[in-house]
Parts: sequence; structure tokens; C-alpha cells
Amino acid sequence: MPKKTNPDRSVDTGVVAASIPEIQTFPIVGIGASAGGLEAFEQFLRLVPIDSGAAFVLIPHLDPDHESMLADILGRVTKMPVIEAEDQMLIQPDHVYIIPPNRMMTIHHAMIHLSMPDTVQGQRMKIDLFFRSLAEELGDKAIGIVLSGTGTDGTLGLRAIQGGGGLTFVQDPNEARYNGMPSSAIDSGYATYILPVARMPAQLISGILNLFGAIPASHPAIDEATESNNKGAISRILRIIRTRTGHDFSQYKKSTITRRIARRISVLAIEDILGYARYVEEHPDEVKILFREILINVTSFFRDPEAFEFLKTKVLPDLIRNKNEYESLRVWVPGCATGEEAYSLAIIIREVLEDLEKDCKVQIYSTDIAEDVIAVARKGFYPPNITADISPERLKKYFIRQETGFQVNKEIREMVIYATQDLIKDPPFTKLDLLSCRNLLIYLESELQSRLIPAFHYALKPGGILFLSSSESIGGFPDLFKQINRKWRIYEASGIKNAGQILMETPFASRDEHPPIPHYEIHSGRPDASMIEQTKRELLLAYAPPSVVTDDIGTILYVHGDTGKFLRPAQGQATLSVIEMAREGLQLDLRTAIFTAKAQQTIVTYKNLQVRTNDGYEAVNLEVRPITRSGALHGNLIISFHLAEVSQEDLIQKQKSDANQINPERVTELEQELLYTKENLQATIEEMQAANEELKSTNEELQSTNEELQSTNEELETSKEEIQSVNEEIMSVNAELQEKIIQLDGIQSDMKNLLSSTGIGTIFLDVNLAIRWFTPETAILYRLVSSDVGRPLSDIKSLILNDNLLEEAAVVLDSLVPKEKEIQTTDNRWFLVRILPYRTLKNVIDGVVLSFIDINNRKRAEEEAVRSREYAENIIDTIREPLLVLDNDLTVISVSQSYYQMFLTSPVETEGKNLIEIGNSQWSIPHLIALLHTIVPEKTSFEDVTVNVNIPGIGEKTLILNARCIWNKKGGQNLILLAMEDVSELKRTKEAFHEANNKLKLLSSLTRHDIINQISVILSTFDLIDAESIPESFKKWVQISIDACQKMEASIGFTKEYESFGTISSGWQSVSPLIDSAVSEINPEGVSIENQIPKNIEIYAEPILRKVFSTLMENAVRHGKNLTRIQFSAMEQEGRYLIICEDDGGGIPEDQKAFIFNHGYGTHTGIGLFLGREILSITGLSITECGVQGTGARFEITIPSGKFRNHET
Repeated sequence: MPKKTNPDRSVDTGVVAASIPEIQTFPIVGIGASAGGLEAFEQFLRLVPIDSGAAFVLIPHLDPDHESMLADILGRVTKMPVIEAEDQMLIQPDHVYIIPPNRMMTIHHAMIHLSMPDTVQGQRMKIDLFFRSLAEELGDKAIGIVLSGTGTDGTLGLRAIQGGGGLTFVQDPNEARYNGMPSSAIDSGYATYILPVARMPAQLISGILNLFGAIPASHPAIDEATESNNKGAISRILRIIRTRTGHDFSQYKKSTITRRIARRISVLAIEDILGYARYVEEHPDEVKILFREILINVTSFFRDPEAFEFLKTKVLPDLIRNKNEYESLRVWVPGCATGEEAYSLAIIIREVLEDLEKDCKVQIYSTDIAEDVIAVARKGFYPPNITADISPERLKKYFIRQETGFQVNKEIREMVIYATQDLIKDPPFTKLDLLSCRNLLIYLESELQSRLIPAFHYALKPGGILFLSSSESIGGFPDLFKQINRKWRIYEASGIKNAGQILMETPFASRDEHPPIPHYEIHSGRPDASMIEQTKRELLLAYAPPSVVTDDIGTILYVHGDTGKFLRPAQGQATLSVIEMAREGLQLDLRTAIFTAKAQQTIVTYKNLQVRTNDGYEAVNLEVRPITRSGALHGNLIISFHLAEVSQEDLIQKQKSDANQINPERVTELEQELLYTKENLQATIEEMQAANEELKSTNEELQSTNEELQSTNEELETSKEEIQSVNEEIMSVNAELQEKIIQLDGIQSDMKNLLSSTGIGTIFLDVNLAIRWFTPETAILYRLVSSDVGRPLSDIKSLILNDNLLEEAAVVLDSLVPKEKEIQTTDNRWFLVRILPYRTLKNVIDGVVLSFIDINNRKRAEEEAVRSREYAENIIDTIREPLLVLDNDLTVISVSQSYYQMFLTSPVETEGKNLIEIGNSQWSIPHLIALLHTIVPEKTSFEDVTVNVNIPGIGEKTLILNARCIWNKKGGQNLILLAMEDVSELKRTKEAFHEANNKLKLLSSLTRHDIINQISVILSTFDLIDAESIPESFKKWVQISIDACQKMEASIGFTKEYESFGTISSGWQSVSPLIDSAVSEINPEGVSIENQIPKNIEIYAEPILRKVFSTLMENAVRHGKNLTRIQFSAMEQEGRYLIICEDDGGGIPEDQKAFIFNHGYGTHTGIGLFLGREILSITGLSITECGVQGTGARFEITIPSGKFRNHET
């Protein structure tokens, strides 16, 4: 039978009242996610068209205590407006709405409604709540999507959407970052599409076009304009379902059937409904899927809580109060789906019983057409989402919390009996006190509803309660029920006796009956199709005998031709059984033929059967043929009837034979006996039919009773097994006692071996300190032999120094407080002795136990550790720099002697105290403390940290600190070693040196100035001397004097440049512009200078780097023979950079290359190349000459890695 759905869904019947929600004109898509949902949201919104016409409502699980930035983040991936939802906000198409933190959200009339959560954080099923409201708002146009997340939120919401006919999408669990929510929805069977996020938008747009397209039907294939053509296809599909499953949906609402079929057509991407009908015929699995689609499996615990509360407080107490202790409260829940409603009734009935302090037996019969949902209901296991429908008190009392959900406890489960039943064709339960049929009638046509309401009255006792949903009513049967509550549709059965007659007048089909489904011809649409079909029909009428098509038990499915001579309506309740409808003379052979044809799958024929018709007896040939071809009719039977041809001569001969043998008196006597027999037989048949109806109802009760008896029988079997087990235990007591001795012997042996294997010496003493037992290891301390058992331990001489263990043992025996101490033997071995009271299994003190644990190795290790510590401390004390050893909290562990001497402090004032508490808190330096706190956690160190501290009694000192972590490889505490160097004197010395250097530079500058002035005077004097006025012999000496003055001037210039080395900070120098600048100063005539150095190359060098390049060019011009070209180039080689200066002069002889960079070497000033090498060496650069004499000089400047760069990168 159909499952429960939303009570607010529209219904077009007079029997069921319904509210029609406002039609939504654009799609609203709900999207739920939890952990890992942000990535899925971004991917989805990035692919969704911005003009799809749909609104998207996102329900992620957000931190309730922090402001959400999700709207800003998702606004970057889509051009649609992304808005954090507000209460009473109207939803608009092509917008994205996000639930705010710490809010629950629903939708009503396209408007968002926000509320504060009333449950703890772990129980807030935000996605379920919104999906349910979306299903109520849009019905079969609702769309829900579940993406990545943990838990089960969204599963029940998808069930509501799918049950209402909407579309559900679930992210492929293999793709989802967290697959808990997708897997829960898929395992529960509520996913229409299971897709990766990248494929969802395209499928979603296709679904939106189907749901909200121009054609108002659920699928373009199902249009009212083509209803006549589709009607036959729908009937054909329903016949296939009935044939394959045995369940008839012909009385199901056509709108619901149409929507379900349309959704399957959309999912399978089939062109039209005719194609889907063919698909169903060819794919048996699709029949099962469509069967589950039609059965609307939507229900929940305590649906409409106010209705259940009214039932509990106003109705059930009177029903139960009138029951005596031997009567049962009988309840029936037809169409129970997964059992939530049945368990809800069981819970409130149990609560009423407890309130009334009454104990009566409760039988709740819960039935459904689908075996799979009955199996789920019988287990009584539900996901964590049910916390939204059940109060915490009921959860705690009636459910068992498990890892993945809640299990209904045994007490409630045993109140409910589940069974498979088709409400349309199976008889109802009877003598009921309560019948709960909620949200089921709304899916049935009014004709079937009119049959079920009397059936419910028939099933209830007078005064019994009928519980419907708020969307249903009793329709045109006000005389059968008295209304108790109009809002919640609760009725009381009247005592009218003719309800059974009403039930008979509106036949309630028996188990073997199927109402006929009208046959509709399916036209293919081809021009000659009608002619072909008509020709086939005429041929069948002309040549095919009257026939019927039945299922495998003889229920008529289709009738061909005039079968009136062979079949007639049976008396009593209407039936389609061909055997019961067969005329006299045909029934027995027809029953046999059907059984044989079905069992052997062969054609069965009977000839010349004498069948009584309206014209007397006629000879009939009967043929039963099984249908073996695959298709919708596979497994059914064709039964054909032929009038046998009898010749005139045979008839005359038969009449003559009969005339010769007829005795009128005998005939009269036989006719009277036959009439009497017929009357008796007819009366018997009528009695049997009446009894059969009662037996059918009784049989259902017996079936339920049988289940109870079966449960009782299992309990008895369990009790029997328990009694038998106890008997066997009693019989085996003697054998166990005998085995105890053997076990005790084994245990004693095990204990002895255990004590021996531990290597721990143990002595057991009684209350008199006499030896009870000892292990061999004690021989090291006491020279014990086996014969010493029973002797006082004081009689045995020990090898323990200062032995007072017996006194200690006596104290333990009196105080019952264990003791532990270290002892040393005469051979310098160490043991840890533990003295404990000896307790029996009855907790009686019966002596003491002395255990001796060898700790010699530990003792030696401790001594070694002490020596190592003293050794380390001596090393620390010998180091001149002060050292501190700190733990991670900066507590001082150890201090060197030099620290005490420098800071005039003592161990009492330092060790064990925090660093910032020492002295006058001189170490409370924030940046120093911060650095020290990072050493152990971040495995770092620091060097050359300069601090100024003010030491009491000494004054301010400048210290350079270094610190690193001392790792304990054995897992112990890691420490910090803090070393410090007093640079106060060095600082003062540097300052004094700097001051003296400045004075020296000033003196040097003044001296250079005076000397250069004097040299200028001398040179000016030589210039004034007329070269012609002096003798030729003096000209030579004058020139020598001039040259000497010029050399003196160059040397003084060198001192000026050399005194600035290292005093100006080095930096990045662009090479190519420096060379161009040096070239402009030299301007040699007749020599070409090429600069091929890349413009973007920089090297880390002194600011006077240009002097190096000018010196190389000046030397080349001055000393190069036949010089015409100087070239500067560069190359990178093995991580280094080379700057090359080469010329085409004569080159440098090999024997001079080792001296050219020395100071004073050369024919000019002798300082150019020396100065160039010094300039380069300050920043780690070097220069070499590697040219070949005769081809020119080649100088290579080498720049190591890290000292050159490309300034563009």
C-alpha cells in the first residue's frame, strides 16, 4: 500500500479534504552540506548558469559562535547575488541564500523564516528541517541536494522531497571529501541522482525544465492533449506491475501515477511514455523500481504531535480504562511504511498504561504492501535525525543509542507485530479498538475510498477509534462514525449492524482477485496502423475461439469473444476466478487442466466435455495453453473453449439407446433424489461460504496469534535450554571439583615458574615471620635451602649490610602499610626490597611478603649520571663565559662559576628560580624572553643577540647572548643552554679606537694637504724654469725630480683612498654602468673599449668598485704593446659569476704573474692592482690573471654564489 506523505498535499476527491498550497512559479533548490561542503559549494555555483531562473538556498553546518564569511567567499565564484538570509526575506530567482549561524530555517509561501534552535548543537538537523518545509511548500516541484558532510543530516529531508514527487541529488560518495551524509542518503534509498558535483548543474537544469516547463505536466511526454494515447500506455504499465508483483494500482490516483512515471522517464531520458512502457516490459528490474516509486515512503515519529497528544490524553485513557486484565488492546496500522507511526502509538499507549498504573496486553498489527519497508520497521533501527521528532525524555526511555543511530527498545518492539498485507485485496483485521490510517486515503480514488471506510468500520468494535490525518475524512458515511475531533480527524465507530452489508455491497476483493483493468488499444501513429489493427481484430473474431487470459491460479485478466456458454457469474461475493465461474460439467476438468498446464508447462486438452448450458447439455472441447514467451504475459495461461462437432447419426443413435433404457419411475425417483441432493448441496455451499468469510477473518487473527505463540515458544525453548544447562552444571560439579585439584597443582607450578622467571627474589613469611616459601633468587641475600621452610627468618644469617628487615616486616604486619627501601649486600650489590602484607583470597592478613629487585645496574647508572653531571659542571665552570642551563619554563637548572663571579651572586639566589626573578629582574627583557620561549617548541636557536643589563653593585653591562636547545635523545626533558659574553670593555675600546681613528684621519688629511701643496709648489717651480736657460746636463735631473714628485703625489692619493676601506658599507653595485663611467674618464686614443656586461647584473661589493675597472684599463693602456682593443665580458660558471677583462696587447710574462698584485710591484706606482685586489677581497671577491703572453692580458674577477644577482628578478 502507499506510504505516508505530507498531509497538506492537494487531493481532488470528495472523501478526502485537502489544502492547496500556492503554486510556486520558479524553482527553489535546497542544498545541504557539512564538513568539506565549501569546496563542493564553490564547484557547484561556478558551473550553474546565472540565468537559470532558480533560487538556491544553502544550508551548511556553521559555527554558532562566529560570524560567517561564506557569503563573501561564494560571491567570488558566481555572478549571482549571494545573500545571508534574513527573517521574512522573500526569495527571488537567480539569487543564492545562505542560512545564518545559530539559526534554523524554513520556507513558507516563498518567504524565509528563521528561528533560534531549541536543541543542543549536535542534534540540530538544519538540512532536514528546511528540506521538509521545502517539500511542504513545493510538493512534486521540490528539489533537494546533499553534498559532502559527516553524519546523516539531510536523509529524512530527502525522503520528504522524494515522497512528495520531487527531485533529489546526492554527491557521489567517492568524490565527496566526507561521505557520511551522501552515503546515508544513498543507503536509505532517497537519491534520484548520484552524481559528481561537476555533472549536477546540467542534470539539474534538465530537471527544472521538466518540472517548470511550459507544459504543466510532470514531463513533456504526458500532456493532456495526448491523454487518450497515453492512457493505454499507463494501463499497459499497470498491467505489467500487477502481473509481476501481484499488486493492482488501477484504483490509485492517476495524477500520482502519472507523476511517478514521468519522473522515471526523466531519470532514464526516455523520449515518451510509450517508449517507457516498452522499457518496462523489457527490463524486469524497472518494475521493482517503479513499484517502490509509487509506494510513497514518507512518515515520521509523532507526525502532527498535537494529534498524538490529543489521542493520548483524551481518547486512549477511556479505551484502556475499560479493559479488564484478560482483554487485549487491539490496534491496526495499515500502510505503516518503515514503522515510525506504529512505534509512536506503542510509546503513547505505554505511557498511558503507566499513568493509569494498569497492565493489559497490547497487540499493534502494523502492515504494509512492501516487504522491504516491513523489514526495516521490524528492526526498529533509525538514523540520528529522529531527534528532531522525539523528545529527549522519550529517546532516553524508549530508544537505545548506538553508533549510527537509535534502536527502539525491546519492550516497545514486542508490542508491534509486522506483516505484509495488501489493503485493497486482503481481508482486514477485526475486533479492533484503534485503527490508525493516516495519509493513505489521499492517494486512492474516491471509489476505493468508499469501499475502505465501511471496511474500517467492519474491522472496529463498536466504540472503536478511527485515526485519520487532517487531510482525510470519512466522506459519505457519517452514519458509521461519530466525530470526536474535527481538526485531527478522530472518529468513534457506531454500533450500526448493517456495516457488513455495506461492505458486501462494495466488494472487498479476496486474496485471489484482481479487478479488471480496461483494455486500451495503443496506436503507433502510422497511417495504416488502424487498418492493420482492425484486420487483426476481425480475424480474431472470425477464427479464434472464445478464450480468456488468466494468471497462474486462474484469475481472469482478459476475455476474448462470447464466453457466456462456458462461464457465468458465480453466486455470492463477486469473483474473477475462472474455476468458480465455470458452468456445470466444466469445473473439475478445468481445475485439473490449469494445474497440469502450470506444473508441466504444456498444452492440456479435454474433448467432448458435457457442459450444462441454457439449452441443455452441449459437448465442449477445452484447451489450456501456458504463455512461455517473454513479455508482460509471461507465466499466464490462455484458456480456449470449442463447441465439439457431433454428427446427426451419433445423436439419433444416442437417443435410441437412451429410449430403450429409460424407466419413467426410476427417472422420477432419481430426479427427486437429485433435487434433494442439490438443495442440500446448495445449503451446504451457502453455509460454507458464510463460514469461509468468518474463517478468513479468524485466520488473520490466528496468524497474528501464531506469531505471538511462536515468540512464546522461543522463550520456552530458551527456558528449557537454560534448565537443561543448569542440570548439566549440577551433574558436572563433582567432576569439576575433582579437576580443581589438578588445576591447583598446575597453578602452583605456574606460579613457581612465574616467580622464578621474573628473576625477583621473594620470601613468604607467616604471622610469626617464619619462612613459608621462597624463590631460588633469594640465595644471594640469604643462604636458604628447602629444609629452611618453617624456620624463623631470624635464624638465617643474611648478606645484607645493616640488616633490619625483620623489624620493618613486623611494622608492616602491624600497620598493614607497605614499605620500600634500598639495601646493599656485603659484595657491594644493590637491591630494592618491598615489604607487603600477605592477603588471602578472603582478604585475611596471614603474613608478609619480601621481594628483592636487583637494582645494581640502575644504581651504577645513577652513579655514572652523577659523575657525568659533575664532569659537565666542571667543564662549565672552567669556561670563561658565563653559562646558564634553563628548562622550557626558563627555570634555572644549573649555573657556571663564571656567572656567579661576573654577577656577584650565589646558587641560593639563582638555581631553581625563574630567569626573570634573578637579581633585580635584569633579565626581564621582552624580546629576549620571547626568543627563549621559542627554542624548545620550535627547535630553534639564536646567536649574537646584544642586550644591556643593569647589574646590582656593578652597573650596566653590554652582553652578547647565544642560546640553543640541549636535546634529550632518551625522551627526557629538553633544556636550554644560554651563553653570554661581556663585551662592555670591547665596546668601550671600539668607541675609543673610533675616536682615535677619526683624529688620525683628520691629521692625515691635513698632512696630505700640506705635502700636496708643497709638491705643487715644487712642480710649479720646475714649470717656471726655462728649459733653454739650464744646461742640458741639468734637464735630466729636473725630469727625475718631476717624476719623483708625481710619484709622491700618487702615493699620497693612495693613502687617501686606502684609509676608507671597510669604513663605508658595501652594497649591490651595477657593473655595466660603472665600467662605462670609468671608460669616460680614461678616453684612450686609438684603443677600442667594448662593454658586453649585461645591464641587469649586480654584484655585492665596495662603493669604490669603479677603481678596479679603471685600474685594469689604465694598466692595459700604459703597458700594452700595440694595444688596439679592451673587452669586458661576463659568464656564469658552476654557481659562480665571472667578469673578464681582456686585451690584445703583449700580455704579462709568466714569471711576473705571481707578483703583479703585490704592493709596490711594477714600473709605475705599484699600488693599482694591489688596491684593486684589496677592494674586491673586502666582500669575498677575487681576481686572477690567466692570459697568455703574446696574445694579451686576461683578468678574471670571480664572484661567489649569493654575491651576484639579476636586479630585474
